[in-house]
Amino acid sequence: MAKQDDLFKNVVSHAKEYGFIFPSSEVYDGLSAVYDYAQNGVELKKNIREYWWKSMVQMHENIVGLDAAILMHPTTWKASGHVDAFNDPLIDNKDSKKRYRADVLIEDYAEKLNQKAEKEIEKASTRYGEAFNREEFVSTNARVVEYLAKKKEILERMAKSLEEDNLADVKALIEELEIADPETGSRNWTEVKQFNLMFGTKLGASAENAMDLYLRPETAQGIFVNFLNVQKSGRMKVPFGIAQTGKAFRNEIVARQFIFRMREFEQMEMQFFVKPGEEMKWYDYWKNTRLNWHLSLGLGRENYRFHDHEKLAHYANAAADIEFNFPFGFKELEGIHSRTDFDLKAHEQYSGKKMQYFDPETNSNYTPYVVETSVGLDRMFLAVFSNSLKEETLEDGSTRTVLTLPSVLAPTKAAVLPLVKKDGLPEVARQIIDDLKWDFNVSYDEKDAVGRRYRRQDALGTPFCITVDHQTLEDQTVTIRHRDTMQQDRVKISTLRSIIENEVSMKNWLMRAL
Repeated sequence: MAKQDDLFKNVVSHAKEYGFIFPSSEVYDGLSAVYDYAQNGVELKKNIREYWWKSMVQMHENIVGLDAAILMHPTTWKASGHVDAFNDPLIDNKDSKKRYRADVLIEDYAEKLNQKAEKEIEKASTRYGEAFNREEFVSTNARVVEYLAKKKEILERMAKSLEEDNLADVKALIEELEIADPETGSRNWTEVKQFNLMFGTKLGASAENAMDLYLRPETAQGIFVNFLNVQKSGRMKVPFGIAQTGKAFRNEIVARQFIFRMREFEQMEMQFFVKPGEEMKWYDYWKNTRLNWHLSLGLGRENYRFHDHEKLAHYANAAADIEFNFPFGFKELEGIHSRTDFDLKAHEQYSGKKMQYFDPETNSNYTPYVVETSVGLDRMFLAVFSNSLKEETLEDGSTRTVLTLPSVLAPTKAAVLPLVKKDGLPEVARQIIDDLKWDFNVSYDEKDAVGRRYRRQDALGTPFCITVDHQTLEDQTVTIRHRDTMQQDRVKISTLRSIIENEVSMKNWLMRAL
């Protein structure tokens, strides 16, 4: 745990030091759980968004985009169930005065049981080598069976209690498991209470006549209320999808873990409208498709796992999370949900407007079912950033800090470095910059010794460093250095574009997801 904490602290520190993420309003001592994306962070975030958008919209003929307004008619949130059911179960520790989500405390306890089981499996795997049969060991080893059975029992009980709004049993479960305050070790808990997460605001010229509004807690409802507008104007045939990225807002009382859980965040969502009865086929399709998209970035198959929901939301008949191994353990990165026809029927009921699809093949109307994929852009940023930050010991015993970002996502694709600031080398470097900047985000750096400049670009995650030296003036060649291997090659200036393109092309990376 201490090692995980140190890694996470390094992630937060590196993000600030190298211009990725700053605390918001820091000159006024900041605002809790709100962050600003700095000059390099905004580029990385944009690249993640574009990588998702290209794979989701451009590569699918039957998926189109939308950018719905943040402010929506307040009845939207009554119809969606957010006014009545968008709550978190919170519990306070009487001694530390700290507030926690009760379900997260229980889930963290269950995850520790899972980690104990994994340690037993890992030890056995090391002991038996290639002869190790994981499936057989998991089903027969007494300790592993006990750990996993207890984990399942705990999560199923919690899900049932939350489903029935039995908050007293949620507290009883916390007490039975002897779950303590993570910071102080105290077990002196209050009762569990539900807390609505929506931010309220006003619309109107005067307080007396103002309309009560909400900042949207999710982007999905903007898609649902525009379902028929998009379908008819785009002549879309079921099955089809509507994708959207944008800001959402939740009054997270226990927001923590850097940008993992914030009050203002960005989602990348796609709602896929299907014929009733076909939703489970598409649910399985999107589970596999979205996992393959994540795997295409090369962050390690072992860092992902599916978690099927024990407790389903009021609109769902199936739900699973793609969890990622963050520095603080496996947590939700993306959700895939079969939302049934709840949303369209609810908006039809509250608006009085028909929200059905006319099927020309059967000459009949029906309300489509919906399969949703929803990934947090900020969480995706944190997954990529934390997984990429490494401290390496080199052959000569020295160390370097390197951010091994997937090159397709790197904020800067190449840095051009004149060996010295004279003899015409800066001018040639500038010419290379002027040529490459039409296709790539590139930077110029002439300060400090070239070795120090290499180290700085390593820490920024720049895939290539291009060094202009005196030989360049003679034969139009440069040295190109590869971030991950530190290999240096002598190449013609005229080949730089193709070398970089081959490494950073979205097409080459996304082909891995197919």
